[in-house]
Amino acid sequence: MGHLSNGEAAWRHANIGRLLNNAVRRFEERVLELMAHSGHGETRIAHVSLTRNLDLEGTRLTELARRASMTKQAMGELVDQCEAMGLVARSVDPSDRRARIVSFTVAGRDWLAAFRDAVDVAEREMRTELGDRTMEAILAGLASYGIRYDTLA
Repeated sequence: MGHLSNGEAAWRHANIGRLLNNAVRRFEERVLELMAHSGHGETRIAHVSLTRNLDLEGTRLTELARRASMTKQAMGELVDQCEAMGLVARSVDPSDRRARIVSFTVAGRDWLAAFRDAVDVAEREMRTELGDRTMEAILAGLASYGIRYDTLA
């Protein structure tokens, strides 16, 4: 087996996928820290896979799983966790009694407002560190590049 020299292996640390992942990890870590400071220390980034894909008027469990690229069973576990935390509730879908609709509770909407505030603070901090021009370029570029993957209507 051939070994790569440090120069040949440098791409592993400088490729766009790794850089984006590192930035997302930093941003999400800061958001969770801010959530903890606002009394939501139970929040885990996995919960965001549910809440970022949940429409304000409610969403079917199967649709949540599809949007998050998860199995229905894995999403069901996240719903169970968030339900135990009081953030969401399940109800019967009136158009198909076999299906379940997941919706934010009143406490869930309060959590969502705290999450929005945490994201706003983290984004302002990022803007301060990177500058307005860079931040605007990042936002525009990422919005354009990932538009077809936006799961919220």
